Amino acid sequence: MVMLRSVVRGVGSHLPERVMANAELARLVDTSDEWIVQRTGIRERHIAAEGETTSDLALKAAEAALAAAGLAAGDIDLIVLATSTPDRTFPATATAVQMRLGITHGVAFDLQAVCSGFVFAVATADKFLRSGSHRRALVIGAETFSRILDWTDRTTCVLFGDGAGAMVLEAVEQADDAVPRGVLTTHLRSDGRHTPKLYVDGGPSLTGTVGHLRMEGREVFKHAVGMITDVITDAYAATGTTSADLDWFVPHQANRRIIDASADKLKIPADKVVITVDRHGNTSAASIPLALDVAVRDGRIRPGHLVMLEAMGGGFTWGSALVRW
Repeated sequence: MVMLRSVVRGVGSHLPERVMANAELARLVDTSDEWIVQRTGIRERHIAAEGETTSDLALKAAEAALAAAGLAAGDIDLIVLATSTPDRTFPATATAVQMRLGITHGVAFDLQAVCSGFVFAVATADKFLRSGSHRRALVIGAETFSRILDWTDRTTCVLFGDGAGAMVLEAVEQADDAVPRGVLTTHLRSDGRHTPKLYVDGGPSLTGTVGHLRMEGREVFKHAVGMITDVITDAYAATGTTSADLDWFVPHQANRRIIDASADKLKIPADKVVITVDRHGNTSAASIPLALDVAVRDGRIRPGHLVMLEAMGGGFTWGSALVRW
């Protein structure tokens, strides 16, 4: 007997050219490199240039992922783009990427789950592919969070950056007695009661403005580790695996202290954790695919490796995806 699984064919990423180090932020708000590094692990982040849009970043990440997969844009029949900073209120930024890739078939849509967006997008694309309705998907996380930051608020403006990452998934038939490859299981959660802890204070219906990001940092930290470990233990239970079976843990790159605390609670050794928050800052839905691309390109993640993805975002939303590369 055979079954369809969503197998990773390639990943890619793109970062804006401009790098903003902590020293530059220290000239804007009352902070310092030492303060930021100690509390977050972040040393620098990339900032989109004037006129550089989320779809610009997403397009370049998508092209890189297609090249890594050895596929043409026309081979794609599904695009799921996770973002909280779309080019426009509508149409979906995914359709802009679809158009610029020259794709005139299939379907493209955006998904909004804030920092959990890429995990939610992987889970969504996996459902499409395993159903047999579509063959190959571009799953993208892309953000220009610099556009919704209050640059006078030192508690938030030091945390975030811009960027995009993409993954190509393909529906592949696998015998049920073979070692499974691809997306093995996904687990998603949300709880809107936590909205006041991490949100944007604007929107088309609420204020008619874009608004700025607002966060209760201590509250987010307090909930993060428990929520993250919850969906990871669910993934273990669904697949009969444990932390000892993982080759790599690729968490959402929000804060080094959250990542370290989560890995410690799950008994995942530090040398199995992919860290890019020091170079990228928190790029929301883009952070996991950016980190994946770094680890694939430097040779850490290789075919056959078992990789755990996890994230938590505003709302709150949180989720995990266990993938056999």
